[in-house]
Amino acid sequence: MGLSEIAAGIEVTEHQRECGVAAVDDTDASLAERLTPFETALPCSTTEAATIVEAYASGTAVDACGHAADVPPVTAAKTLHLLGEQVSPVGPQGREIVRDWLTGELSRRDAMGLTGVGERTFALAAYVESHDPLPAARDAVEGALSSPLGETDPLGEARSDVGELL
Repeated sequence: MGLSEIAAGIEVTEHQRECGVAAVDDTDASLAERLTPFETALPCSTTEAATIVEAYASGTAVDACGHAADVPPVTAAKTLHLLGEQVSPVGPQGREIVRDWLTGELSRRDAMGLTGVGERTFALAAYVESHDPLPAARDAVEGALSSPLGETDPLGEARSDVGELL
């Protein structure tokens, strides 16, 4: 097979058709209204949670999301966690250490020493490990926080900037 046979049928075009990911939001309700059923489970009001989500979706760091919503940065981190975002202030090994502390396998002092974090950061890590995200709330904010093609962001933990909030 020669090069001319391989190239047979190849066409050159002047421009390429734009293909993008379609985002569909089939609700007319605002983000705060969609979060209303979860208000008692969230650490802040639905209006504040909506502000946090909108700021985070625009690429704002977690601590700045808290400031935008006029809540403490740790409240923003807790809210985002409950909505399904990866906001643990410790890495995978640190999360395992915190889980060991939660199950009573390590003392708090040992766990904090092994993770190398302070009281507040350890408390947030413990919150993340002891509170499951709310799947229905995640669905309510899916349009605002969705990753391309519905995939989770493999670098989400690395980019969360939560470790610097406390």
